Amino acid sequence: MAGSVEAIYVSANHGEPKASIPHAELRENVGLIGDRYAGHGVVSIIEAEAVEAFNETTGLSVSAGETGRNVVTRGIRLNDLVGRTFRLGEATLKGFELCEPCRVLGGRLATGSVRPQDVVKAFTHSAGIRARVVASGRVSPGDVVARLITA
Repeated sequence: MAGSVEAIYVSANHGEPKASIPHAELRENVGLIGDRYAGHGVVSIIEAEAVEAFNETTGLSVSAGETGRNVVTRGIRLNDLVGRTFRLGEATLKGFELCEPCRVLGGRLATGSVRPQDVVKAFTHSAGIRARVVASGRVSPGDVVARLITA
């Protein structure tokens, strides 16, 4: 099972929108260099297909960058990577939990016709995962995302 990296997003400060970047350095025990959460060793990842399904369900036109996740993938089921080690470009990560949607995300994406609780419901169990960087490496759009088979 393999997919690919579609986009990478960072924001240096709380409250700033995430900006798309052409490549990133993921560092063990640090995370995504240049992101406000660097230092925690964690990266958040979401499936492009989940964002598309959210838009179809709600009638909105939310971009993957608006979800607040760092990396957008395509072609791989991220929920299956919780508890698993996988490659993200040159880096190795281990998924450790689902990024369940919260009221902050609900409030940020809500509109006059889509309430915050509707956002949360539509993204439940599909808002991505959090993963620890266990081996440093570079990642760029187009890179492979693949589960590592360990003995």
